Amino acid sequence: STPQPNDRHPEWPTFFCEQRLRHQLRLAAGRGGNALAEPGERLAEGIGALFTNYRPAPSLLHGDLWGGNAAFLAGDEPVVYDPATYYGDRETDLAMTELFGGFHPVFYDAYRAAWPLDPGYAVRRDLYQLYHILNHYVLFGGGYLRQARGLMERLLVELGGRPR
Repeated sequence: STPQPNDRHPEWPTFFCEQRLRHQLRLAAGRGGNALAEPGERLAEGIGALFTNYRPAPSLLHGDLWGGNAAFLAGDEPVVYDPATYYGDRETDLAMTELFGGFHPVFYDAYRAAWPLDPGYAVRRDLYQLYHILNHYVLFGGGYLRQARGLMERLLVELGGRPR
């Protein structure tokens, strides 16, 4: 129920910053999350530093890949549903799988065996999870505001800044 703009951008960090992070920050401000505006803008302005040595190949993403959108058919055939598809960094889907309890360790073992993660994933995971936490704040309010602020503070420290 939250609009998800998908305008094209030639660079992934710009797309994520404009179409995901800043978009959610505007929506959060409309919900009363003004405390996120200043640290969110500092993060948006420094986001490129998280991609200095990382250029993700465009991948077709599920966009909302969490345990509630995955299941097994009879015969143990896996299925995913309720996508919010777009092209982007494969790590965004992986980060979402880890956000709300994660998938079975066999899933992660198989994923990493097929396509190992690049250095810096743990930091980018926080960035990608921030998008979903902001969206949950917009949809549900409550403690997601505090969780978003915590992710922003960790990311700002990674960027060499100090949380305020």
